[in-house]
Amino acid sequence: MTKKFYSNGKLLLTGEYGVLDGALALAVPTRYGQSLVVTQNTTKKIVWKSFDHQSKIWFEALFDSNTLEIVSSTDRQIAETLQKIVIEAQKLNTSFLSENVGYEINTYLDFPRDWGLGSSSTLINNLAQWAEINPFSLLWNAFTGSGYDIACAQHNKPITYQVLEKKPLVTEVPFTPNFLDAIYFIHLNTKQNSREGINTYRKAAFDTQTFISKITSLTNEICSCKNIDLFKQLMFAHEALVGAVLHKTPIQQERFSDFNGAIKSLGAWGGDFIMAVGDKNTPGYFKDKGYTTVLPYTEMVL
Repeated sequence: MTKKFYSNGKLLLTGEYGVLDGALALAVPTRYGQSLVVTQNTTKKIVWKSFDHQSKIWFEALFDSNTLEIVSSTDRQIAETLQKIVIEAQKLNTSFLSENVGYEINTYLDFPRDWGLGSSSTLINNLAQWAEINPFSLLWNAFTGSGYDIACAQHNKPITYQVLEKKPLVTEVPFTPNFLDAIYFIHLNTKQNSREGINTYRKAAFDTQTFISKITSLTNEICSCKNIDLFKQLMFAHEALVGAVLHKTPIQQERFSDFNGAIKSLGAWGGDFIMAVGDKNTPGYFKDKGYTTVLPYTEMVL
């Protein structure tokens, strides 16, 4: 018996950091995601194989299906993380993996692992579907994070996302400005550790409520904006606001000061993707600077 699950990747367009403390954020599901294929067998072992976007195995592990003990793995740290997630899933559903059988589990990424589109969140959402549990509970019991990435995994349209009183509020929104063809996503050729970014934010001293209020206001304005010049100004305002909290220079000032348009960091600052609003010359601008992964909005977003 084989079961297959799929989850969308994600990009956080507004609300980075602030979404952790209750700010309203705008996020989009991507056309790139991750599949989980589970086949039951009689080995009493869990054979785990993870495949990258080129169908090459990048991780393998063998677990005892009764005790979840790691028998062997190609990366002990990843195996221990997987073990932790599955144990938390069992706590949320005590009948999960209780059949005393074995499984072959294969995961398949649609995107390069360094893109930061949610290899962890898509895995958690897929495992939660298999275990028939709440994916937000699984995320928060096993790790930290706002959960916006879990929401994107489940939705096929742009969403606003907010955590109030430890409950996720997800609303699909019609984010369709008439300048979508001017929006591009550019990979910075580096992978950013979200947990490091969160730690930096947590150590910062600032008026949290004022910050949250301003981020929420900017998110609402960006969601409804129909004018490209105003949209750029809102991007600059968002960058300045977050930059002041983190004591960091916005990336456009730091690296792309000659760009004719607006650039905004997405998610944890310093890596993965940025969003640029420019014109037909935008892809060439970034490729000339060595950034070869430049995707138009409609190629990236569902």
